[in-house]
Amino acid sequence: MQNHRLLVLVEGAIIVAFAEALNYIPHTVGVSAIELQFGLIPLGVYALRRGFGPGLAAGLVWGLIDMFLRGIPGGSVLNALQGILEYPIAFTLVGLAGLCSASFQRAQHDGKSARAYLLMFVGIVFAGVGKYFCHFVAGVIYWGSYAPKGQSPVLYSLIINGGSAVASIVFAVAVLSVLLRVSPKLFTATA
Repeated sequence: MQNHRLLVLVEGAIIVAFAEALNYIPHTVGVSAIELQFGLIPLGVYALRRGFGPGLAAGLVWGLIDMFLRGIPGGSVLNALQGILEYPIAFTLVGLAGLCSASFQRAQHDGKSARAYLLMFVGIVFAGVGKYFCHFVAGVIYWGSYAPKGQSPVLYSLIINGGSAVASIVFAVAVLSVLLRVSPKLFTATA
C-alpha cells in the first residue's frame, strides 16, 4: 500500500513538472491573447489514470509552481486574491477530469473504446471549463480595465477566456484521442 502511494506521488510530480515545462512553449494564438494550455494534456492523463483526488492535488501543485515561476515574475498576479483564483484554484480544477476516472478505467478494462473516448472527452471538458471559469471571473473583476473602449469587461473576458477554453479543450481532446488510440496503457492505472 505504501509503495502504491509513493508511485502515485512520483507520477504526480513528473506530470506536474511536464505540465509546467510545456508552459514555456509559446502558446498564444493570434493577436487576441488566446492561449492554448498544453498542460491540460499531461494533467488529463494523470487525472484519468489516478482519479479525482490525485488529479486535484497535482493541479494545485502545478498552479502554485506556475504562479511562483511565471505568474508573479511575469506580472500576471495583480493581488493576492486574483493570484489565488487564477493559479492554485484554477489549476486545481484541472483535476476535475478525474471525476470520470473510475468509469473511464472500467471502460478501458472492458474494451469499450467508444465509451472510454466519451469519458475522456467529458473529463477534459470538465477540466477546461472549471479552469477557465476561474479565469473568466478574474477577467471580469481584475482584468476588465484592459477591455477595448466601449466593450464590457464581461464580454471581453468571455472572448479571451472562452476562446482560450475552447482552443485548449479541442487541442487536448485531439491529442489525448491520439494518445488513447496509440498507447492506451498510458491511461491505465498500475499498482
